[in-house]
Amino acid sequence: MLNHSYFTLNLINSYYLTIHKISVIIMYDIIIIGAGTAGITAYQEAIKHTQNILIINDGSWDTTCARVGCMPSKVLISAAHRLHDLHEADKVGLNIKAQVDTSQVMPHVRALRDHFTQATLKEVESWDAQHKIQGKAEFIDAQTVQVNQQQYQAKAFILAVGSTPTYDAEWKQQLGERLITSDQIFELDAIPKSLAVIGSGVIALELAQAMQRLGCDTTIFARSRRVGALTSPALQQLAQELLSNELKIKFEVLPQNVEKVGNQVKLEFSEQGQTQHLMVDYVLVATGRRSHLDSLNLQQIDSQFDNFKELPIDPQTKQLGNYPIFVVGDAHTSTPIQHEAAHEGRGAVHNCLNYPKLKNLKDLTSLSIVFSQPEMAIAGQSYKQLKNKNIDFVIGKVSYERQGRAMVLAKNKGAVEIYIDKRTRQLLGAELFVKSAEHFAHTFAWLIDEGVTLDELLTKPFYHPTLEEGLRTALKHARRQLRDQEGS
Repeated sequence: MLNHSYFTLNLINSYYLTIHKISVIIMYDIIIIGAGTAGITAYQEAIKHTQNILIINDGSWDTTCARVGCMPSKVLISAAHRLHDLHEADKVGLNIKAQVDTSQVMPHVRALRDHFTQATLKEVESWDAQHKIQGKAEFIDAQTVQVNQQQYQAKAFILAVGSTPTYDAEWKQQLGERLITSDQIFELDAIPKSLAVIGSGVIALELAQAMQRLGCDTTIFARSRRVGALTSPALQQLAQELLSNELKIKFEVLPQNVEKVGNQVKLEFSEQGQTQHLMVDYVLVATGRRSHLDSLNLQQIDSQFDNFKELPIDPQTKQLGNYPIFVVGDAHTSTPIQHEAAHEGRGAVHNCLNYPKLKNLKDLTSLSIVFSQPEMAIAGQSYKQLKNKNIDFVIGKVSYERQGRAMVLAKNKGAVEIYIDKRTRQLLGAELFVKSAEHFAHTFAWLIDEGVTLDELLTKPFYHPTLEEGLRTALKHARRQLRDQEGS
């Protein structure tokens, strides 16, 4: 017999839910917030294990790397280095007189940039529409986020919200479109006539050198006496000397005031006790990046999370506090590098699905590269890291000033340091400031992974004439030091 009371009650509930548009909240296995490299890689890994996933993104789905980072910057740098080689053709016996037109450089940068971003967007478009939401996510509690006034719950979260360039808000208000960051520089219609770069780190150095080589009168303002990422005192000093021959670098000098004058910017600064002024077309601020974690209302998870700069994020597992929440990629890292972000994204999926059994997400051999000329790179442990750990090591050194193949190429600048453990004779790391450092650094990172020793390396072939022969010279230098110590 039909239960009329039950039937009536359900009709009332159904009517209420319809009228008030109340929906049942789905409990997802994983919710990913952010669709940069880390977030997209996390989704690609998660979909192999579960269909019960959701990725939420506020903004573009084509990654920082492809849109405003690694890829467009390398297109610009490639054009700059190609032009520089033309100007230095006399060093290989060529006399070249050419008319140079840089008007197509920036359109070329954007065209190739769009090629890369479209590949990513095509991938995202192929995903199940039920798996992705466009909108700003905010936490309600440890299991719940709200997007577009709708709530979603998950057993675990991956926070891959990325970062954005930092700049002085007052400067931006004063200068408007004349103050740019690495997010805007690739949108310039043409190479500017002049540029002031604030900062001397990786992004600042790469873009400053590229712009200078493309005919833009570029001045770097550096807070410290430091360029790029090198930690070796000897290599850092060499880099400062070599790059100062090409670039105007004002070490330990920052503008005190800025002012927009017509279509230019007037910078005021103090140098050697004298007030100086500089007029430029644009100011490029490259002083670091700020995490987007502050947009998530993390304090709703735990009141202790109100200061996102001091969040208790485990540096190895990337876990936030004691919650099944993992922060990956540029959102919180000491290594804001694309392949590290992808690795963390994949690993975070494992930690979500196997919680509370966690694995280390920071287990890759360190590898960092600066695409300047000469290139800078660090593989494995840096000089500074080894010193801070009080590890007993020797430094195998080689200058490339007189290295045969480098002289043939007219690229005989820079040097390499190789770090060898005194006790085990294993390769620990290397710092490089030399042509082809991007390739050498990869080789070193792979060798470190394998636990290779100095003696094993010196049994390997070194073709003549190659730049790699210089590495053998450095390895032999390390071996001599070890022999001298053994003999003493």
